[in-house]
Amino acid sequence: MTRDDIILMAREAGFDPHDMSADFTCNLENIERFATLIAAAEREACAKVCDDIDEEFSERGRVTWCSAAIRARGQHD
Repeated sequence: MTRDDIILMAREAGFDPHDMSADFTCNLENIERFATLIAAAEREACAKVCDDIDEEFSERGRVTWCSAAIRARGQHD
């Protein structure tokens, strides 16, 4: 995840990344939304690793259950 990715997610969560001084305040809703976005991005990155293993080792389908399980975690959050 790049710095630009984090800034985009912060904006989507309602933060203004250019206005974060030492006395910056935010509300719990912004923090929860940001955490949800970060967790979803990390889940997808992990699931992609499983997808790539399937492709790289020609084991199509053997690791797909893993990527599906990782992505499904977002459905229960």
